[in-house]
Amino acid sequence: MSRFAKPENVLKRAEELVSVGQSAAALQSLHELITSKRVKSAPIASLEPMMLRLVELSVEQRKGKIAKEGLYQYKNIAQNTSVETLVVVVNKFIELSESKFQEAQAAADKISLETIDDLEAIETPESILLSTVSSDVSKDRTDRAVVTPWLKFLWETYRTVLDILRNNGRLELSYQKVAIQALDFCQKYARKTEFRRLCDLLRNHLQNAAKYQNQPHGINLNDADTLQRHLDTRFTQLNSAVTMELWQEAFRSVEDIHNLLTISKRPPKPAVMANYYEKLSKIFLVSGNYLFHAAAFNKYATLVRTQNKNATEAELERLGSIALLSALAIPVLKENRGRGVAQDLDDNKGKNNRLAALLNMSSAPTRASLLKEALHKNARAKTVIRDIHAALETSFQPLSICSTVSPLMEQLASDEESTQYVAPLQQVILARTFKQLSQVYETVSLDFVIGLCKFPEPFTLSEPEIEKFIMTGCKKGELTMRIDHSNNAITFESDMLEPISSVSANTGEIKVQATPSELVRSQLTRLAKCLYSTLTHVDPAFCEEKRALKKAAIERAAANTEQEHQDILARTQIIERRKELVQGLQLKKDQEEATKREILRQREAEAETKRIAEETRRRELERIKREQEKIKADESKKLIAELKAAGGLGDIDDKELEGLDTTKLRAMQLEQLEKSSKDINERMRITAKKIDHLERAFRRAEMPLVQKDAEEQARLDRANFADSQTATQELARSKHAADMVLKKRMSRIMPDFNEYRQKLADKRDKAYEARLAVAQKKLEEAKQQRRDQYRAQREEEDRLEREQDEADRLAYEEELKAEEARQQEAAEREKAEAERAAKAEEEKAARAEQQKKLDDQARVQREREEAAEAKLRAKREERNNPAPAAAAPPAGGDRPGVYRPGQGKWSSQSRGAAPDARPSSSGGYGDRDVGRASPFGAARPRDGPPRDAPVRTASGSGRDVPPRSTGESPAPGADGKAPAATTGKYVPRHLRGDPQAGADGARRGGGW
Repeated sequence: MSRFAKPENVLKRAEELVSVGQSAAALQSLHELITSKRVKSAPIASLEPMMLRLVELSVEQRKGKIAKEGLYQYKNIAQNTSVETLVVVVNKFIELSESKFQEAQAAADKISLETIDDLEAIETPESILLSTVSSDVSKDRTDRAVVTPWLKFLWETYRTVLDILRNNGRLELSYQKVAIQALDFCQKYARKTEFRRLCDLLRNHLQNAAKYQNQPHGINLNDADTLQRHLDTRFTQLNSAVTMELWQEAFRSVEDIHNLLTISKRPPKPAVMANYYEKLSKIFLVSGNYLFHAAAFNKYATLVRTQNKNATEAELERLGSIALLSALAIPVLKENRGRGVAQDLDDNKGKNNRLAALLNMSSAPTRASLLKEALHKNARAKTVIRDIHAALETSFQPLSICSTVSPLMEQLASDEESTQYVAPLQQVILARTFKQLSQVYETVSLDFVIGLCKFPEPFTLSEPEIEKFIMTGCKKGELTMRIDHSNNAITFESDMLEPISSVSANTGEIKVQATPSELVRSQLTRLAKCLYSTLTHVDPAFCEEKRALKKAAIERAAANTEQEHQDILARTQIIERRKELVQGLQLKKDQEEATKREILRQREAEAETKRIAEETRRRELERIKREQEKIKADESKKLIAELKAAGGLGDIDDKELEGLDTTKLRAMQLEQLEKSSKDINERMRITAKKIDHLERAFRRAEMPLVQKDAEEQARLDRANFADSQTATQELARSKHAADMVLKKRMSRIMPDFNEYRQKLADKRDKAYEARLAVAQKKLEEAKQQRRDQYRAQREEEDRLEREQDEADRLAYEEELKAEEARQQEAAEREKAEAERAAKAEEEKAARAEQQKKLDDQARVQREREEAAEAKLRAKREERNNPAPAAAAPPAGGDRPGVYRPGQGKWSSQSRGAAPDARPSSSGGYGDRDVGRASPFGAARPRDGPPRDAPVRTASGSGRDVPPRSTGESPAPGADGKAPAATTGKYVPRHLRGDPQAGADGARRGGGW
């Protein structure tokens, strides 16, 4: 593993690479450092200059991907410690990208100017040829080659920075700033596609922020300031969309703004809402929805009239006129009705409710309500618009309505702001004309109707357009009429069974008389009213009963008002409590779901990380295996090629060579090399022998010729040397003569030169003396200043030294006190240790005395046993050997390899060997030296009885002996003698030097 390089060293190396023209290598080195895992341990202060240099090189080389990866890694490092440095880096990134784009624009303009050779020539032959195959002009082609790459890079810069800053609450201000810059960029350069993508990107960021706002440093949409900043950004987006005429994106922006306003706890400013309603009215106008356009503009006009105290009379009159005109321009023919058939209105109703919600309205507005509101709240309407309202809504004149309104339409067309309402207003005039004609006539001439529907230019309608309008109205169920082309007439029909829904739009319309369908539909109602009126006149008691019931109902209502009020308040509290409980449960459920999602995401991430690691490891192993196989194959091919070139393969074909491994090929190569070496050595020997003879003959033949050539070469060298000497002398003479002439010419100006040099030297000496005096003065001042400084420094050091001495003295006194305390404690400890040692000595002496008594008892017991054993041994010897006892060898001494109990081995003592120099003993349990002196008395056996318990002897005498020791047996010495006695350890019988060992062995062998 390579050693981790410090960011400062990498930055310095990158600068060196840039200085020698290796900018790509410098960028790669910076990118490798920032993407390494160990860079997280580096301090932020050292990473910031490196990141600034990285983004600078990335912008210069247009390496957006490298900059993006580096910024993502730098964000992970800096977002939890210092976000300011991340803001500095991304701002530098945007600034460099914008400057490069501006430089590209300037370069493109310069190129466009330089390509114009003749300012008076409109078209060149080249431009004419290019125009035949391409619609682009020279400026467009230049921009596409020079400006477009930097424009694309700047757009990618904005996207990258927004993606980096999107999910950290501490970077929110920078995020909103960059978002507004990106919107201005799209608006300035008319990038409609990029604007749509930017709107989708901002929308996704907002959704993710709402989804993960519970995370640390997340975007908190419950904060009023945060929500206000998002609203400001969305309003900027809405203004840009309206300016660029991207109406779909504008409508989506309106929906985003409405959603943010819904969750906002802070009421929006009136100016903001006025802008909101104004843009929304433009969107509805472009979409052709005049109903909601009028509603939105009415909201806008109301806000301006009530909130803007500085509005002029002209502005208020304009707003009132447009509000009334937009309400009049709402089509009379409905889009959601069919003739005689009840249609499914759910889709259209849901759409209207959604649009009404954008206007903060509980239900969809109607034409009649908008007209009523425009008349009451916007009283400053222009006269021409009031005349149009009177002609359409308050008067019944089917034969002159078009001629009355036509001059007014010309006045509207002269105003640029009112022109857009002329076309929908024309449709309203036609609808009013046909509805009023249907109340007066049953059949009229088609030419008569067309003559009535005449409008001034350019609003003239042709006969097919009028017929199309009639068919559309009949299809929608608003008009009930037929066109008879054979008789060139129009017949107005009346459906007596027409449903009530088909006339719902006729409210507010001027009528001469009720239609037959209305008469049929209201017959029962009129009959009920007539009978009720008759009953009130015929039976006065009925009226009294009604009044009594009404009075009783009023009294009951008055008595139960308070109770009902309390019940309503209690129910309101219950509802609020239930809402809070539901919200709490929902919040808890959302938190649990979010926790589960986070856990699931972490598990999936861990599984994915593990899978990627396994996959990477598997691929790495496969790659290594492939490389090894490739190396082996290449090595085999190389060996085969060398063997083929050397001709050492013989009759082996290619298929057999493919099956051979590198070991066999190397063996074949070695064999071929040995064979070639032998052949070469043999040929060299033969050739050397031939060359020796030839060389000897050549040298004998060329010796006279070489001597002759040497003499000729010496003659030529002498002649060439003489010629060169002559030429050198002539050149020296001519140069000397020229130098003498020059010296004679220069000698005339030497006095002047010496005089000028002396003046210059005097002047410089004076300047030097002056500078020397100034320097000497400064030196003296510096010396004095240094003396003063040294004196002050010395005084300060003396003061500090005195203070330090005082502190050391106090510390020394404290240390002396502590040392005295420690010595006192040590004396007490030593006294306690001495007492414990004395007590231990007393206990040791008591144990030694007890051990001495035990040793004496053991010695007496041992002597008694030895005496008894000696008597028994003498008796056995007398029975077994009648010969004199002096000539009898020790028992068992004539048999090598006799096992001797108690000795722990086979004895191989030969016949006639000297007996062991050890005292006589029985070799039993009591013979072991358990009574040796010990500082703490006899040792207690591991598994035996207590130390003071009596032990039975081996002879079964029943006498008490001290317990045996558990020491190990020492090995015999190298000279065959018994080892030295070791206090506290067991010594076997055969190593004690007892002369009666043989007799003991015989006795014990016989006894056992």
